[in-house]
Amino acid sequence: MDFNLMIDSFPKLLNAAGITLKLLSVSLIVGLFIGLLFAILRLNKNVFVNRFAYGYSYLFRGTPLLVQIFIIYFGLGQIESLRSSFLWVILKEPYWCAIIAFALNTGAYTSEILRSAFQTIKPGIIEAGQSLGISTKIIFYKIQIPIAIRQSLPAYGNEIILMMKGTSLASTVTLMDLTGVAKYIISTTFKPIEVFIVAGGIYLFMTFIIHNMIKFLEKKYSFNS
Repeated sequence: MDFNLMIDSFPKLLNAAGITLKLLSVSLIVGLFIGLLFAILRLNKNVFVNRFAYGYSYLFRGTPLLVQIFIIYFGLGQIESLRSSFLWVILKEPYWCAIIAFALNTGAYTSEILRSAFQTIKPGIIEAGQSLGISTKIIFYKIQIPIAIRQSLPAYGNEIILMMKGTSLASTVTLMDLTGVAKYIISTTFKPIEVFIVAGGIYLFMTFIIHNMIKFLEKKYSFNS
């Protein structure tokens, strides 16, 4: 075991973890808005709107994230009209292609998490608001959405952790995130065990932080508190 290599590679991997966190943060923010939108569409009584939202969710939950990244990064670049449009400024960059893939993927899972949370809201809560003369729009934004987000915290916490680990696939499109830098160091030192132990430790530490943040939020916003 080469401990000197582990010590030397730690600062490089820790710096690369910043790219991983940026990918995760932007993807989760965009994905949360996408998920909320499609969760609302899934609850729509219009069969066409409902099926459209279901189709999006089914497509991105039913295919591997790696395939989605490849289609967006390599596949869309094969379309001549896209290469000659303003969208090419974004689609030619691996960073933004990874963000798009991650956001669409986590958005699909988030939509199902939020949809389930909306459906668990007791009708009596909504009826109580209506009896007080509160408009349907205010009930939705001020009562239903906060309750749904609160109830979805445990499941969404797991999604955040899964997405954080999923960002390692960004290295397949040349992004130098935590996994990408680890692969580069391995290619020059030919010592994968030491490097991956350090990289795995950093991933584990980030998971520990996310897990405890979600636990704190669950406890703070618990209905029983």
